[in-house]
Amino acid sequence: MNVTQMKLKKVINASGKMSILGVSTISHDVLEAMKIGASNFYEMEQLIDESGKIVSKYMGTEAALITNSASAAIVLAIAGLVTKGNTYMVEHFPALPKNKEIIIMRGHMVDYGAPVSTMIQLGGGLIKEVGYANGCSLQQIEAAITEQTAGMIFIKSHHTVQKNMPTLQEMSKLAQRKQIPLILDIAAEESIINYEDIADLIIVSGSKAIEGPTSGILAGRKEYIGFSKQHLQGIGRAMKVGKESIFGLLKALEYFKSNKMSKQEQLELLDSLLGLEKISGVKITIKQDESGREIFRARIQIDEKLTNVSAKQLTYELQSGDVAVYTRDYYANIGYFDIDPRALSSKDIEYITARINELLGA
Repeated sequence: MNVTQMKLKKVINASGKMSILGVSTISHDVLEAMKIGASNFYEMEQLIDESGKIVSKYMGTEAALITNSASAAIVLAIAGLVTKGNTYMVEHFPALPKNKEIIIMRGHMVDYGAPVSTMIQLGGGLIKEVGYANGCSLQQIEAAITEQTAGMIFIKSHHTVQKNMPTLQEMSKLAQRKQIPLILDIAAEESIINYEDIADLIIVSGSKAIEGPTSGILAGRKEYIGFSKQHLQGIGRAMKVGKESIFGLLKALEYFKSNKMSKQEQLELLDSLLGLEKISGVKITIKQDESGREIFRARIQIDEKLTNVSAKQLTYELQSGDVAVYTRDYYANIGYFDIDPRALSSKDIEYITARINELLGA
């Protein structure tokens, strides 16, 4: 089949590094590295070990494992903590009783395209939610620890509840005091270093901020990475990573620090949207990412009484055009959406501006 014959709609990605849009585009250098990986044979066990050593140097951890996604890294991290090197348990993993508890704050029980609860359960963990959607205390977390506690998980993301929650540092100190392994999910964060003294296992997406192929990273303490690697001959077989993805991710890591769009570049691109404020009922403000990342977005607020079009309807129409424009529409139901500039060009901004003008009859 000629791939050019597929009927695929052109997409302008104003929503950020999102899995539903293929996450990131890949540079020529990364594609060339993937070609090298795909064009040769390797002893895969050796390739996994050697690539892990390279990744661990980048992240400053004792060890690392490249996985086929951040979700797979969660599953393997949990599975490793459940079995702790027991070969019999690894081989008979699906039949094991689910009695090893993984503590997670209720405000971190997010759906990032799939529920994080699903990944914990796939890893054999028994979910133990602590606190409430609008708050949690360290005392509540400590009270939840039992002899069956296999680990804790902290998700650093704009998706999680930010207010009235323990900080990562506070959670880390508690985990260390109680000698409970802490898993840190920083899948979409712009910085992936300086966490080695905070968490025992660290999860990163290889295809988001790093802009590599679909892949993930599980890094951390050598003992725990060893526990997880045992599952590559078990449930991990169903989520194995290909040699081409390993090569692509390693090349993407080389360019990782220089890939980021600077604050100034983001703001200059977003400035072009300010002309939309000429439309009655449209207000634009620049907002930094909720979790504190160096990401700046244009927030477009729609007064339906003046525009006769709701924010939710507008985002739907933007997606439904001949060219699909995807925005960050999490809050469209209450009157606003965001434009993320990181994957946009000046021509994309011009198109978005013209399309909004068209849809609002300006």
